[in-house]
Amino acid sequence: MSDYRSGPVVDSAQDHRAAATQPGSRMARRQATGATPPPPDDHPPRGHRSGDGPNGQAKMRVLAYVSIGVTAVMVAGALTAYTVYRDAFSNINEKSVKGDIINPRPPETGALNVLLVGSDTRAGEGNAKYGQQLARQADAGGKRTDTIILMHISPDRDKAQLISFPRDSLVQIPKCKNEATKQEMAPRRDMINSAYSSGGIACTMSTIETLTGIRVNHFVEVDFSGFKNIVDALDGIEICLKTGVNDKASKLVLPAGKSLLDGEKALGYVRLRKYGDGSDIQRIKRQQIFLSKVVAKATSSELLTDVGRLRDFVAAAGQSVTMDPELANDTEQLIRIAMSAKEMTANGVKFITVPWGPAPEDPNRVVWKEPDATELFTAIRTDTEVTAATPSASAGTGTSAKPKAKVKPEQVRVQVLNGTKTVGKAREVADELAKQGFNVVGLGNFEAPGGVSLPKSEIHYAKTVEAAADHAVVLGASVLPKPQAASGKVAATNPQTYSSTTTAAAGAAPKGTPIIQLVVGEDFDSVKVTKLPDSVQQNSLTASEQRNVCT
Repeated sequence: MSDYRSGPVVDSAQDHRAAATQPGSRMARRQATGATPPPPDDHPPRGHRSGDGPNGQAKMRVLAYVSIGVTAVMVAGALTAYTVYRDAFSNINEKSVKGDIINPRPPETGALNVLLVGSDTRAGEGNAKYGQQLARQADAGGKRTDTIILMHISPDRDKAQLISFPRDSLVQIPKCKNEATKQEMAPRRDMINSAYSSGGIACTMSTIETLTGIRVNHFVEVDFSGFKNIVDALDGIEICLKTGVNDKASKLVLPAGKSLLDGEKALGYVRLRKYGDGSDIQRIKRQQIFLSKVVAKATSSELLTDVGRLRDFVAAAGQSVTMDPELANDTEQLIRIAMSAKEMTANGVKFITVPWGPAPEDPNRVVWKEPDATELFTAIRTDTEVTAATPSASAGTGTSAKPKAKVKPEQVRVQVLNGTKTVGKAREVADELAKQGFNVVGLGNFEAPGGVSLPKSEIHYAKTVEAAADHAVVLGASVLPKPQAASGKVAATNPQTYSSTTTAAAGAAPKGTPIIQLVVGEDFDSVKVTKLPDSVQQNSLTASEQRNVCT
Protein backbone atom coordinates (compact mmCIF):
# COMPACT_ATOMS: atom_id res chain seq x y z
CA MET A 1 0.00 0.00 0.00
CA SER A 2 1.90 3.05 -1.20
CA ASP A 3 1.61 6.26 0.74
CA TYR A 4 2.24 8.69 -2.10
CA ARG A 5 -0.52 11.10 -3.04
CA SER A 6 -2.57 10.35 -6.11
CA GLY A 7 -3.50 14.03 -6.45
CA PRO A 8 -3.84 17.27 -4.48
CA VAL A 9 -5.92 17.23 -1.34
CA VAL A 10 -9.06 19.34 -1.71
CA ASP A 11 -10.35 21.15 1.34
CA SER A 12 -13.93 22.36 1.45
CA ALA A 13 -12.71 25.68 2.77
CA GLN A 14 -10.68 26.16 -0.41
CA ASP A 15 -13.59 25.87 -2.82
CA HIS A 16 -14.03 29.63 -2.87
CA ARG A 17 -11.07 30.03 -5.24
CA ALA A 18 -12.54 28.39 -8.30
CA ALA A 19 -16.00 29.52 -9.31
CA ALA A 20 -16.77 32.74 -11.13
CA THR A 21 -18.90 35.55 -9.82
CA GLN A 22 -22.58 35.18 -10.57
CA PRO A 23 -23.31 37.18 -13.72
CA GLY A 24 -24.13 40.83 -13.24
CA SER A 25 -24.58 40.64 -9.50
CA ARG A 26 -23.39 44.18 -8.75
CA MET A 27 -24.20 45.92 -12.03
CA ALA A 28 -27.62 44.37 -12.05
CA ARG A 29 -28.34 45.90 -8.67
CA ARG A 30 -27.01 49.27 -9.75
CA GLN A 31 -29.08 49.34 -12.92
CA ALA A 32 -32.26 48.09 -11.30
CA THR A 33 -35.16 50.51 -11.21
CA GLY A 34 -36.91 48.92 -8.23
CA ALA A 35 -37.10 50.27 -4.70
CA THR A 36 -34.12 48.39 -3.31
CA PRO A 37 -30.95 50.55 -3.29
CA PRO A 38 -27.56 49.06 -4.09
CA PRO A 39 -25.51 47.73 -1.19
CA PRO A 40 -22.70 49.91 0.12
CA ASP A 41 -19.69 49.90 -2.16
CA ASP A 42 -16.65 48.60 -0.28
CA HIS A 43 -13.91 46.77 -2.18
CA PRO A 44 -10.79 46.04 -0.15
CA PRO A 45 -8.51 45.51 -3.16
CA ARG A 46 -9.37 48.76 -4.88
CA GLY A 47 -7.12 51.77 -4.83
CA HIS A 48 -8.40 55.36 -4.75
CA ARG A 49 -12.07 56.03 -4.32
CA SER A 50 -14.07 59.23 -4.40
CA GLY A 51 -15.72 60.35 -1.18
CA ASP A 52 -19.36 59.68 -0.36
CA GLY A 53 -21.81 62.36 0.61
CA PRO A 54 -22.49 63.08 4.26
CA ASN A 55 -25.62 60.94 4.20
CA GLY A 56 -24.24 58.38 1.78
CA GLN A 57 -23.50 54.71 1.86
CA ALA A 58 -20.12 55.14 3.54
CA LYS A 59 -21.76 56.21 6.76
CA MET A 60 -23.82 53.03 6.85
CA ARG A 61 -20.76 50.90 6.24
CA VAL A 62 -18.52 52.44 8.87
CA LEU A 63 -21.25 52.73 11.46
CA ALA A 64 -21.81 49.01 11.13
CA TYR A 65 -18.08 48.35 11.40
CA VAL A 66 -17.53 50.50 14.46
CA SER A 67 -20.74 49.52 16.24
CA ILE A 68 -19.87 45.87 15.81
CA GLY A 69 -16.48 46.39 17.40
CA VAL A 70 -18.00 48.20 20.36
CA THR A 71 -20.49 45.37 20.74
CA ALA A 72 -17.60 42.95 20.95
CA VAL A 73 -16.26 44.97 23.84
CA MET A 74 -19.67 44.99 25.50
CA VAL A 75 -19.96 41.21 25.34
CA ALA A 76 -16.38 40.56 26.43
CA GLY A 77 -15.89 43.41 28.87
CA ALA A 78 -18.93 45.25 30.18
CA LEU A 79 -20.60 42.00 31.20
CA THR A 80 -18.41 42.16 34.28
CA ALA A 81 -21.23 44.11 35.83
CA TYR A 82 -24.11 42.16 34.35
CA THR A 83 -25.69 41.13 37.64
CA VAL A 84 -25.60 44.72 38.89
CA TYR A 85 -26.80 46.38 35.70
CA ARG A 86 -29.42 43.94 34.44
CA ASP A 87 -31.77 46.86 33.83
CA ALA A 88 -29.23 48.40 31.45
CA PHE A 89 -29.64 45.35 29.19
CA SER A 90 -33.43 45.59 29.13
CA ASN A 91 -33.39 47.19 25.68
CA ILE A 92 -31.56 44.29 24.04
CA ASN A 93 -33.72 42.66 21.38
CA GLU A 94 -33.90 38.88 21.16
CA LYS A 95 -34.28 36.67 18.10
CA SER A 96 -34.24 32.87 17.98
CA VAL A 97 -32.81 31.38 14.76
CA LYS A 98 -31.85 27.83 15.74
CA GLY A 99 -34.73 26.34 13.78
CA ASP A 100 -33.60 28.10 10.59
CA ILE A 101 -30.11 26.53 10.52
CA ILE A 102 -30.52 23.47 8.29
CA ASN A 103 -26.92 22.34 7.75
CA PRO A 104 -24.86 20.02 10.01
CA ARG A 105 -23.08 22.04 12.69
CA PRO A 106 -19.49 21.74 13.95
CA PRO A 107 -19.03 20.38 17.49
CA GLU A 108 -18.71 22.51 20.61
CA THR A 109 -15.09 23.01 21.70
CA GLY A 110 -15.18 24.91 24.99
CA ALA A 111 -14.30 28.22 23.35
CA LEU A 112 -16.90 30.95 22.97
CA ASN A 113 -17.50 32.07 19.38
CA VAL A 114 -19.89 34.97 18.82
CA LEU A 115 -20.83 36.12 15.31
CA LEU A 116 -21.03 39.90 15.15
CA VAL A 117 -22.95 41.38 12.23
CA GLY A 118 -23.56 45.03 11.38
CA SER A 119 -26.98 45.50 9.80
CA ASP A 120 -27.80 48.46 7.57
CA THR A 121 -31.53 48.08 8.11
CA ARG A 122 -33.29 51.46 8.14
CA ALA A 123 -36.09 50.09 10.32
CA GLY A 124 -36.12 51.23 13.91
CA GLU A 125 -35.78 54.60 15.59
CA GLY A 126 -32.82 56.67 14.48
CA ASN A 127 -31.66 54.44 11.62
CA ALA A 128 -33.39 55.83 8.54
CA LYS A 129 -31.44 59.11 8.55
CA TYR A 130 -28.19 57.28 7.79
CA GLY A 131 -29.23 56.40 4.24
CA GLN A 132 -29.85 58.38 1.08
CA GLN A 133 -33.35 59.71 0.35
CA LEU A 134 -34.61 56.38 -1.01
CA ALA A 135 -33.11 54.56 1.97
CA ARG A 136 -35.22 56.65 4.33
CA GLN A 137 -38.43 55.04 3.12
CA ALA A 138 -39.37 52.43 5.71
CA ASP A 139 -36.78 49.63 5.54
CA ALA A 140 -35.69 50.47 1.99
CA GLY A 141 -36.64 47.04 0.72
CA GLY A 142 -34.45 44.93 2.99
CA LYS A 143 -31.22 44.81 4.94
CA ARG A 144 -27.61 44.19 4.11
CA THR A 145 -24.38 43.73 6.02
CA ASP A 146 -20.92 45.04 5.30
CA THR A 147 -19.45 43.83 8.56
CA ILE A 148 -19.04 40.18 9.52
CA ILE A 149 -16.76 39.49 12.49
CA LEU A 150 -16.29 36.28 14.44
CA MET A 151 -15.29 37.02 18.03
CA HIS A 152 -13.38 34.05 19.43
CA ILE A 153 -12.84 33.98 23.19
CA SER A 154 -10.40 31.29 24.29
CA PRO A 155 -11.45 28.43 26.60
CA ASP A 156 -9.42 30.13 29.32
CA ARG A 157 -11.48 33.29 28.64
CA ASP A 158 -8.24 35.27 28.85
CA LYS A 159 -7.85 36.44 25.26
CA ALA A 160 -10.07 37.40 22.34
CA GLN A 161 -9.54 37.38 18.58
CA LEU A 162 -11.87 39.26 16.27
CA ILE A 163 -11.75 37.74 12.77
CA SER A 164 -13.03 40.04 10.02
CA PHE A 165 -14.43 38.55 6.80
CA PRO A 166 -14.24 40.95 3.81
CA ARG A 167 -17.76 41.59 2.54
CA ASP A 168 -16.82 40.96 -1.11
CA SER A 169 -15.32 37.54 -0.45
CA LEU A 170 -16.45 35.07 -3.11
CA VAL A 171 -17.50 31.93 -1.23
CA GLN A 172 -19.81 28.95 -1.44
CA ILE A 173 -23.08 29.83 0.30
CA PRO A 174 -24.70 26.62 1.63
CA LYS A 175 -28.38 25.79 1.38
CA CYS A 176 -30.37 28.11 3.62
CA LYS A 177 -33.92 29.12 4.43
CA ASN A 178 -35.10 32.39 2.96
CA GLU A 179 -35.57 34.64 5.96
CA ALA A 180 -38.90 36.03 4.72
CA THR A 181 -40.54 33.01 3.06
CA LYS A 182 -38.79 30.19 4.98
CA GLN A 183 -38.38 28.36 1.66
CA GLU A 184 -35.12 26.46 1.16
CA MET A 185 -32.63 28.13 -1.18
CA ALA A 186 -30.13 26.04 -3.15
CA PRO A 187 -26.36 26.39 -2.52
CA ARG A 188 -24.70 29.01 -4.69
CA ARG A 189 -21.47 30.86 -5.37
CA ASP A 190 -21.75 34.47 -4.22
CA MET A 191 -20.33 37.22 -2.04
CA ILE A 192 -20.36 36.29 1.62
CA ASN A 193 -22.60 39.19 2.61
CA SER A 194 -25.36 37.89 0.32
CA ALA A 195 -26.01 35.16 2.90
CA TYR A 196 -27.33 37.86 5.23
CA SER A 197 -29.33 39.67 2.55
CA SER A 198 -31.40 36.62 1.67
CA GLY A 199 -31.18 34.28 4.66
CA GLY A 200 -30.54 36.63 7.56
CA ILE A 201 -28.41 35.82 10.55
CA ALA A 202 -29.20 32.08 10.42
CA CYS A 203 -27.79 31.74 6.91
CA THR A 204 -24.79 33.88 7.83
CA MET A 205 -24.04 31.65 10.83
CA SER A 206 -24.38 28.53 8.70
CA THR A 207 -22.14 30.00 5.99
CA ILE A 208 -19.37 30.81 8.48
CA GLU A 209 -19.66 27.36 10.04
CA THR A 210 -19.46 25.48 6.73
CA LEU A 211 -16.55 27.59 5.46
CA THR A 212 -14.47 27.51 8.63
CA GLY A 213 -15.50 24.40 10.55
CA ILE A 214 -15.91 26.62 13.63
CA ARG A 215 -19.01 26.32 15.81
CA VAL A 216 -20.82 29.67 16.19
CA ASN A 217 -22.25 29.64 19.70
CA HIS A 218 -24.12 32.94 19.65
CA PHE A 219 -24.77 35.99 17.51
CA VAL A 220 -25.06 39.74 17.98
CA GLU A 221 -26.64 42.05 15.40
CA VAL A 222 -25.97 45.78 15.57
CA ASP A 223 -27.68 48.70 13.83
CA PHE A 224 -26.40 52.27 13.50
CA SER A 225 -28.21 54.52 15.90
CA GLY A 226 -26.19 53.83 19.05
CA PHE A 227 -22.70 54.54 17.70
CA LYS A 228 -22.30 58.14 18.74
CA ASN A 229 -23.87 57.49 22.14
CA ILE A 230 -21.44 54.62 22.73
CA VAL A 231 -18.40 56.78 22.00
CA ASP A 232 -19.79 59.55 24.18
CA ALA A 233 -20.44 57.05 27.00
CA LEU A 234 -16.71 56.32 26.90
CA ASP A 235 -16.01 60.07 27.22
CA GLY A 236 -14.53 60.08 23.73
CA ILE A 237 -11.69 58.27 21.96
CA GLU A 238 -8.22 59.75 21.41
CA ILE A 239 -6.68 59.34 17.95
CA CYS A 240 -3.49 60.61 16.33
CA LEU A 241 -3.12 61.92 12.77
CA LYS A 242 0.10 62.32 10.83
CA THR A 243 -1.37 65.27 8.95
CA GLY A 244 -4.34 67.58 9.50
CA VAL A 245 -7.78 66.93 8.00
CA ASN A 246 -10.32 69.34 6.51
CA ASP A 247 -12.81 67.09 4.70
CA LYS A 248 -16.22 68.41 3.69
CA ALA A 249 -17.57 65.00 2.74
CA SER A 250 -17.15 63.63 6.27
CA LYS A 251 -17.62 67.05 7.91
CA LEU A 252 -14.36 66.57 9.78
CA VAL A 253 -11.76 69.20 10.65
CA LEU A 254 -8.85 68.01 12.81
CA PRO A 255 -5.25 69.16 13.33
CA ALA A 256 -2.20 66.95 13.03
CA GLY A 257 -1.29 65.10 16.20
CA LYS A 258 -3.60 63.91 18.96
CA SER A 259 -7.29 64.75 19.23
CA LEU A 260 -10.05 63.55 21.56
CA LEU A 261 -13.07 62.67 19.43
CA ASP A 262 -16.63 62.77 20.69
CA GLY A 263 -19.29 60.64 19.01
CA GLU A 264 -19.96 63.06 16.15
CA LYS A 265 -16.29 63.54 15.28
CA ALA A 266 -15.58 59.82 15.69
CA LEU A 267 -18.26 59.13 13.09
CA GLY A 268 -16.51 61.50 10.68
CA TYR A 269 -13.11 59.95 11.38
CA VAL A 270 -14.07 56.33 10.72
CA ARG A 271 -15.79 57.24 7.44
CA LEU A 272 -12.91 59.43 6.28
CA ARG A 273 -11.75 58.67 2.71
CA LYS A 274 -9.84 61.70 1.46
CA TYR A 275 -6.79 61.09 3.61
CA GLY A 276 -3.46 59.33 3.11
CA ASP A 277 -3.46 57.34 -0.12
CA GLY A 278 -7.26 57.30 -0.20
CA SER A 279 -7.42 53.50 -0.37
CA ASP A 280 -9.98 51.29 1.30
CA ILE A 281 -7.16 49.19 2.74
CA GLN A 282 -5.70 52.15 4.62
CA ARG A 283 -9.16 53.19 5.79
CA ILE A 284 -9.89 49.69 7.13
CA LYS A 285 -6.63 49.74 9.08
CA ARG A 286 -7.54 53.14 10.58
CA GLN A 287 -10.87 51.67 11.65
CA GLN A 288 -9.18 48.70 13.30
CA ILE A 289 -6.81 50.99 15.17
CA PHE A 290 -9.79 53.06 16.27
CA LEU A 291 -11.54 49.93 17.54
CA SER A 292 -8.41 48.84 19.37
CA LYS A 293 -8.51 52.15 21.26
CA VAL A 294 -12.18 51.54 22.06
CA VAL A 295 -11.24 48.11 23.41
CA ALA A 296 -8.44 49.56 25.52
CA LYS A 297 -10.71 52.20 27.04
CA ALA A 298 -13.73 49.94 27.53
CA THR A 299 -11.66 47.31 29.36
CA SER A 300 -9.80 49.84 31.50
CA SER A 301 -10.29 49.85 35.25
CA GLU A 302 -11.43 53.48 35.00
CA LEU A 303 -14.60 52.35 33.25
CA LEU A 304 -15.19 49.01 34.95
CA THR A 305 -14.99 50.52 38.44
CA ASP A 306 -17.08 53.64 37.71
CA VAL A 307 -20.69 52.65 38.40
CA GLY A 308 -22.31 55.54 36.54
CA ARG A 309 -20.11 55.48 33.45
CA LEU A 310 -20.33 51.71 33.13
CA ARG A 311 -24.11 51.83 33.36
CA ASP A 312 -24.24 54.49 30.62
CA PHE A 313 -21.87 52.51 28.40
CA VAL A 314 -23.78 49.24 28.73
CA ALA A 315 -27.11 50.98 28.17
CA ALA A 316 -25.81 52.82 25.09
CA ALA A 317 -24.47 49.60 23.56
CA GLY A 318 -27.60 47.64 24.42
CA GLN A 319 -29.95 50.00 22.59
CA SER A 320 -28.66 48.93 19.18
CA VAL A 321 -28.21 45.20 19.76
CA THR A 322 -30.13 42.01 18.93
CA MET A 323 -28.94 38.72 20.45
CA ASP A 324 -30.01 35.12 20.47
CA PRO A 325 -32.05 34.40 23.61
CA GLU A 326 -29.57 31.72 24.68
CA LEU A 327 -26.95 34.44 25.20
CA ALA A 328 -29.23 37.23 26.39
CA ASN A 329 -31.04 35.13 29.01
CA ASP A 330 -28.39 32.66 30.19
CA THR A 331 -27.46 34.46 33.38
CA GLU A 332 -25.02 31.78 34.52
CA GLN A 333 -23.08 31.90 31.26
CA LEU A 334 -23.00 35.69 31.29
CA ILE A 335 -21.67 35.61 34.84
CA ARG A 336 -18.99 33.10 33.81
CA ILE A 337 -18.00 35.39 30.96
CA ALA A 338 -18.09 38.32 33.34
CA MET A 339 -15.77 36.72 35.87
CA SER A 340 -13.23 35.84 33.20
CA ALA A 341 -13.62 39.18 31.41
CA LYS A 342 -12.18 40.90 34.48
CA GLU A 343 -8.86 39.35 33.47
CA MET A 344 -9.22 40.27 29.79
CA THR A 345 -7.43 43.50 29.04
CA ALA A 346 -6.47 45.14 25.78
CA ASN A 347 -3.32 43.00 25.82
CA GLY A 348 -5.47 39.94 25.16
CA VAL A 349 -7.47 41.32 22.22
CA LYS A 350 -6.33 40.91 18.63
CA PHE A 351 -7.95 42.02 15.36
CA ILE A 352 -7.35 39.77 12.33
CA THR A 353 -8.55 40.10 8.73
CA VAL A 354 -8.86 36.82 6.83
CA PRO A 355 -5.90 36.68 4.37
CA TRP A 356 -7.19 37.63 0.93
CA GLY A 357 -6.26 38.73 -2.56
CA PRO A 358 -8.10 40.08 -5.61
CA ALA A 359 -10.23 37.50 -7.39
CA PRO A 360 -8.58 36.53 -10.70
CA GLU A 361 -11.88 36.82 -12.56
CA ASP A 362 -12.89 40.13 -10.99
CA PRO A 363 -10.46 42.49 -9.20
CA ASN A 364 -13.43 44.13 -7.45
CA ARG A 365 -14.03 40.89 -5.52
CA VAL A 366 -11.71 39.03 -3.18
CA VAL A 367 -10.85 35.39 -2.56
CA TRP A 368 -9.26 34.01 0.56
CA LYS A 369 -5.58 33.17 0.34
CA GLU A 370 -5.03 29.45 0.79
CA PRO A 371 -3.82 27.50 2.63
CA ASP A 372 -3.30 30.50 4.94
CA ALA A 373 -7.00 31.13 5.61
CA THR A 374 -7.61 27.48 6.41
CA GLU A 375 -4.68 27.49 8.84
CA LEU A 376 -6.18 30.51 10.58
CA PHE A 377 -9.54 28.75 10.90
CA THR A 378 -7.84 25.59 12.17
CA ALA A 379 -6.03 27.60 14.83
CA ILE A 380 -9.37 28.95 16.04
CA ARG A 381 -11.12 25.60 15.77
CA THR A 382 -8.38 23.73 17.65
CA ASP A 383 -8.13 26.24 20.50
CA THR A 384 -9.99 23.83 22.76
CA GLU A 385 -8.12 23.24 25.98
CA VAL A 386 -8.01 25.16 29.23
CA THR A 387 -4.39 25.72 30.19
CA ALA A 388 -3.38 23.59 33.15
CA ALA A 389 -0.08 22.48 34.62
CA THR A 390 0.47 18.79 33.90
CA PRO A 391 3.15 16.60 35.47
CA SER A 392 5.70 14.85 33.31
CA ALA A 393 4.32 11.62 31.90
CA SER A 394 7.30 9.67 33.18
CA ALA A 395 7.81 11.48 36.47
CA GLY A 396 7.40 9.47 39.62
CA THR A 397 5.32 10.45 42.62
CA GLY A 398 6.38 11.39 46.10
CA THR A 399 9.77 12.73 44.99
CA SER A 400 11.37 16.14 45.32
CA ALA A 401 13.05 16.01 41.92
CA LYS A 402 13.12 19.22 39.91
CA PRO A 403 10.54 19.40 37.09
CA LYS A 404 11.89 18.45 33.71
CA ALA A 405 12.46 21.05 31.02
CA LYS A 406 9.51 21.44 28.67
CA VAL A 407 9.92 19.49 25.45
CA LYS A 408 9.51 21.64 22.34
CA PRO A 409 7.93 20.37 19.10
CA GLU A 410 11.22 20.70 17.20
CA GLN A 411 12.77 18.27 19.69
CA VAL A 412 10.14 15.62 18.96
CA ARG A 413 11.08 13.22 16.15
CA VAL A 414 8.01 11.65 14.55
CA GLN A 415 7.31 8.75 12.20
CA VAL A 416 3.82 9.06 10.71
CA LEU A 417 2.08 5.83 9.72
CA ASN A 418 -1.12 5.62 7.69
CA GLY A 419 -3.56 3.28 9.41
CA THR A 420 -6.43 4.16 7.05
CA LYS A 421 -7.28 3.23 3.46
CA THR A 422 -6.92 6.84 2.33
CA VAL A 423 -3.91 7.09 0.02
CA GLY A 424 -1.56 9.90 1.00
CA LYS A 425 -2.90 10.37 4.52
CA ALA A 426 0.49 9.94 6.22
CA ARG A 427 2.14 12.64 4.11
CA GLU A 428 -0.82 14.97 4.62
CA VAL A 429 -0.55 14.65 8.40
CA ALA A 430 3.27 14.82 8.28
CA ASP A 431 3.09 18.12 6.40
CA GLU A 432 0.73 19.53 9.02
CA LEU A 433 3.08 18.46 11.83
CA ALA A 434 6.12 19.88 10.03
CA LYS A 435 4.39 23.27 9.67
CA GLN A 436 3.92 23.34 13.43
CA GLY A 437 7.62 22.65 14.04
CA PHE A 438 7.71 18.90 14.66
CA ASN A 439 10.78 17.03 13.43
CA VAL A 440 9.10 14.52 11.10
CA VAL A 441 11.65 11.91 10.04
CA GLY A 442 9.66 9.18 8.32
CA LEU A 443 6.47 7.96 6.66
CA GLY A 444 4.93 4.56 6.25
CA ASN A 445 1.82 2.45 6.58
CA PHE A 446 0.32 0.34 9.33
CA GLU A 447 -1.65 -2.84 8.67
CA ALA A 448 -4.32 -3.29 11.34
CA PRO A 449 -5.45 -6.84 12.17
CA GLY A 450 -7.89 -8.11 9.57
CA GLY A 451 -6.75 -5.54 7.01
CA VAL A 452 -9.32 -2.94 8.11
CA SER A 453 -8.77 0.75 8.74
CA LEU A 454 -7.66 1.67 12.23
CA PRO A 455 -10.69 3.37 13.83
CA LYS A 456 -8.75 5.65 16.19
CA SER A 457 -5.30 7.23 15.96
CA GLU A 458 -2.60 5.91 18.27
CA ILE A 459 0.82 7.01 19.55
CA HIS A 460 3.58 4.49 20.25
CA TYR A 461 7.00 5.01 21.82
CA ALA A 462 9.94 2.86 22.85
CA LYS A 463 9.73 1.28 26.29
CA THR A 464 13.46 1.53 26.89
CA VAL A 465 13.96 5.28 26.33
CA GLU A 466 13.29 7.29 29.50
CA ALA A 467 12.34 10.54 27.73
CA ALA A 468 10.08 8.90 25.14
CA ALA A 469 6.89 9.25 27.19
CA ASP A 470 7.44 13.00 27.60
CA HIS A 471 7.94 13.40 23.86
CA ALA A 472 4.79 11.36 23.23
CA VAL A 473 2.80 13.70 25.47
CA VAL A 474 3.87 16.75 23.44
CA LEU A 475 2.92 15.06 20.18
CA GLY A 476 -0.42 13.86 21.54
CA ALA A 477 -1.35 17.35 22.72
CA SER A 478 -1.06 18.62 19.14
CA VAL A 479 -3.32 16.02 17.50
CA LEU A 480 -7.13 16.10 17.48
CA PRO A 481 -8.81 14.08 18.72
CA LYS A 482 -6.08 13.26 21.21
CA PRO A 483 -4.70 9.76 20.51
CA GLN A 484 -4.09 7.09 23.11
CA ALA A 485 -0.38 6.62 23.85
CA ALA A 486 1.20 3.27 24.63
CA SER A 487 4.72 2.03 25.19
CA GLY A 488 6.02 -0.40 22.59
CA LYS A 489 6.43 0.40 18.92
CA VAL A 490 4.54 -1.14 16.01
CA ALA A 491 5.83 -2.52 12.74
CA ALA A 492 5.72 -0.18 9.75
CA THR A 493 5.19 -1.30 6.17
CA ASN A 494 6.70 0.55 3.22
CA PRO A 495 8.78 2.86 5.48
CA GLN A 496 10.42 5.83 3.79
CA THR A 497 12.28 8.98 4.75
CA TYR A 498 10.21 12.14 4.99
CA SER A 499 11.20 15.23 3.05
CA SER A 500 9.17 18.30 3.94
CA THR A 501 7.34 20.05 1.11
CA THR A 502 6.05 22.82 3.35
CA THR A 503 8.93 24.05 5.48
CA ALA A 504 12.69 23.92 5.84
CA ALA A 505 14.10 20.59 6.99
CA ALA A 506 14.42 20.29 10.74
CA GLY A 507 17.87 20.38 12.25
CA ALA A 508 19.57 17.32 13.61
CA ALA A 509 17.93 16.11 16.81
CA PRO A 510 20.09 15.72 19.91
CA LYS A 511 21.79 12.38 20.32
CA GLY A 512 19.49 9.77 21.84
CA THR A 513 16.26 11.61 20.96
CA PRO A 514 13.52 8.96 20.62
CA ILE A 515 11.34 8.51 17.54
CA ILE A 516 7.63 8.65 18.35
CA GLN A 517 5.15 6.87 16.08
CA LEU A 518 1.83 8.49 15.19
CA VAL A 519 -0.49 5.93 13.61
CA VAL A 520 -3.27 7.86 11.86
CA GLY A 521 -6.76 6.43 12.32
CA GLU A 522 -10.12 7.17 10.74
CA ASP A 523 -11.01 9.57 13.56
CA PHE A 524 -8.10 11.94 12.80
CA ASP A 525 -9.35 15.51 12.50
CA SER A 526 -6.38 17.87 12.43
CA VAL A 527 -3.10 19.03 13.91
CA LYS A 528 -3.45 22.01 16.20
CA VAL A 529 -2.22 25.20 14.56
CA THR A 530 -0.13 27.44 16.79
CA LYS A 531 2.23 28.89 14.15
CA LEU A 532 0.27 31.04 11.75
CA PRO A 533 1.52 32.04 8.28
CA ASP A 534 3.05 35.45 7.61
CA SER A 535 -0.04 36.67 5.74
CA VAL A 536 -2.11 36.26 8.91
CA GLN A 537 0.46 38.10 11.01
CA GLN A 538 0.54 40.92 8.46
CA ASN A 539 -3.26 41.24 8.67
CA SER A 540 -3.30 41.34 12.49
CA LEU A 541 -2.95 44.00 15.12
CA THR A 542 -2.98 43.81 18.91
CA ALA A 543 -5.05 46.37 20.76
CA SER A 544 -2.37 47.22 23.33
CA GLU A 545 0.16 48.10 20.62
CA GLN A 546 -1.96 50.90 19.11
CA ARG A 547 -1.85 53.40 21.94
CA ASN A 548 0.64 55.78 20.35
CA VAL A 549 0.11 54.96 16.68
CA CYS A 550 -0.49 57.89 14.33
CA THR A 551 -2.27 57.21 11.03
